[in-house]
Amino acid sequence: MVEPSKKSVEIESFLEKFMGRTTCIENGECVTCGCDAHFPDGFRDQLSKKEYAISGMCQKCQDSVFDSPEE
Repeated sequence: MVEPSKKSVEIESFLEKFMGRTTCIENGECVTCGCDAHFPDGFRDQLSKKEYAISGMCQKCQDSVFDSPEE
């Protein structure tokens, strides 16, 4: 299980109300697409796992947000 990164009380409250960030991370779900964040392959590396603790996005969603578009 990944532990959600610590945020200020105000930010944490907003993120929980807006997207259920802490609940999703504790349940191993993606806040963006709702899938099992560890399925099928989990995370590419430790940096991606750390990003999940921050944002709650699975590897596929992280790739779609952070990777450069292919030309």
